[in-house]
Amino acid sequence: MEVRASAEDYLEAILLLQRRMGVVRSVDVAQHLEVSKPSVCHAVASLRAKGFLRMDQRRFLILTEAGRSVAEITLEKHQFFSAMLMEAGVDPKTAEKEACRIEHAISTESFERLKRLKKEYTNHSTGGTCAD
Repeated sequence: MEVRASAEDYLEAILLLQRRMGVVRSVDVAQHLEVSKPSVCHAVASLRAKGFLRMDQRRFLILTEAGRSVAEITLEKHQFFSAMLMEAGVDPKTAEKEACRIEHAISTESFERLKRLKKEYTNHSTGGTCAD
């Protein structure tokens, strides 16, 4: 199932907040993403209906296995592109902003190929010495 960029942003934010705080409420997501509480409530309802999220008795947000998977992939893409842009000399604020756009636009196949290329390049550039 294809997931919209905004849904990926919400899932990624919930994952980050869970890692930082342990438990996450809608108000935490609203503050983190700098959006209104009604926007979060709408997104939460949609994510719950699609099986990416559930809410416990205390109204804490909990990622389902499917939601966690999407969030982790989105976060991995974000971190990869943010780091690559900063390595290329882009200032951190711009790198974060642009990585957020790239993470939603790139296919899984292209992302995997770029990761493999980066790994090969890194291994090559730090690898063995050239024979004389």
